[in-house]
Amino acid sequence: MIEPLIKSDRAELTQSTKKGSPVVLSTRVRLARNLADVPFPERANAAQLSDILSRCAEHICEVKSMKSGIFLDISELETLEKQVLVERHLISRELCENEHGSGVFINKDQTCSVMINEEDHLRIQFLKTGFNLKSIWRQIDHFDSDLELALNVAFSPEFGFLTACPTNLGTGLRASVMMHLPGLVVSDQMERVIRAVNQLGIIVRGLFGEGSDATGHVFQISNQQTLGESETQIIDRLGNVLKTVIDHEINARFKYLEENRAKLLDKIGRAFGVLQNVHNISSNEAMNLLSLIRLAVDFNMLPEETRSDVDRLFIECQPGHIQYAAQAGIEPSGRDIARADKLRKEFRSMPSLNYDHLTDIPQ
Repeated sequence: MIEPLIKSDRAELTQSTKKGSPVVLSTRVRLARNLADVPFPERANAAQLSDILSRCAEHICEVKSMKSGIFLDISELETLEKQVLVERHLISRELCENEHGSGVFINKDQTCSVMINEEDHLRIQFLKTGFNLKSIWRQIDHFDSDLELALNVAFSPEFGFLTACPTNLGTGLRASVMMHLPGLVVSDQMERVIRAVNQLGIIVRGLFGEGSDATGHVFQISNQQTLGESETQIIDRLGNVLKTVIDHEINARFKYLEENRAKLLDKIGRAFGVLQNVHNISSNEAMNLLSLIRLAVDFNMLPEETRSDVDRLFIECQPGHIQYAAQAGIEPSGRDIARADKLRKEFRSMPSLNYDHLTDIPQ
C-alpha cells in the first residue's frame, strides 16, 4: 500500500534537491486538534472511532494541498509498512499501535501528514528540509483554518484548543527541528546545552522523539510549553533558542578541529573507508559513520550535493527501509549485510575526500 510513497521522486526528506543546512536537517510543526461533539480517541468506542475517521477523511481530502495525496487505513497496513512510515517521520509510533479506526493522509511530496485518531482526533504536521520554522507555521496555520471551516473543533475561550493530554492544551502546537550536533557531542558540551534549553522550556529528544536514541549525533529539539503563549510567540522563542544552539555547534566544530585536527580527520577518513568497503553494519554504526561524512561536507571535504545523499541515507539505512527494499523476510543479520551492500555501492560512486579544501573554511 505504501509503494507509491517509497517510489515517489518528490519525497521531501529523501528526494529534495534544495540546498541543505550544515546543522539543521529538517523542521516540523504539529498541531493537535479534536472534534467538539465526540469523546477523545482513548474514550471513544469502535463505532465512534470509525465515524470520526470517515468524517475527518472526507474533509481532509477536500483541502487543496491534499487533493493529490494518499489515505492509508492503519488497520490495513503491514507492520513493516508502518515502520517505514515512522522512519520517514510521517506517522508516530503511537499510531502504529492502534488496531481500529485510525488512519493517515499524506500529501504527494510528503511535506504534510494528518494522523486521525492517534492520541487526539487529528494530529496535523508539516515537515520540510532545512530551518524553516516561520514559513512552515504559515502553511500549517492556513491548512488548519481551512479544516476548521468544515469541522467543529473543540475550543475553550479560557484554555484554548482542548487536547487529550494537558501538556498540549492551549495552542496544541509542537514545533521541532532535527539537528546534527556532532561538535557539541565530541566536545562533551551536549549535556550542558540540554540542561540550559530545558530551563527555557525547550526539550531535547532523539531521532524518533521521546524514548529514542540520538544516533548519528541527531537530536530533535522542540517547545514544551503550549499554554500561555500565542503560536507566534512559541515559534519566535524556539527559533531564538535554536539559533543559539546552531552558533554553539559551529563554534564547537571549529574549536575541536583546531585542537584535535589529526584525530578528527582520521575519524572522517576511517568512516569514509569503512563505508566504501563495509560488508556487515548495524543501523546505529551506519548512522554514526554517516554523521562523520556529513561533517566532512560541512568542512568542504566533499561537494555540497553529497549532503542530500547523506541525509537520504540517514533514512534509507533504517531497519524498516532495508527490509522493505529487500522484498523478503530477512533476519537482523541479513539486514546488516543488505545495509552494507547499499552503503558500499553508494560510497564507491562518491568523489574522494579532499583534505586540501579545509583551508577554505571560515574561522
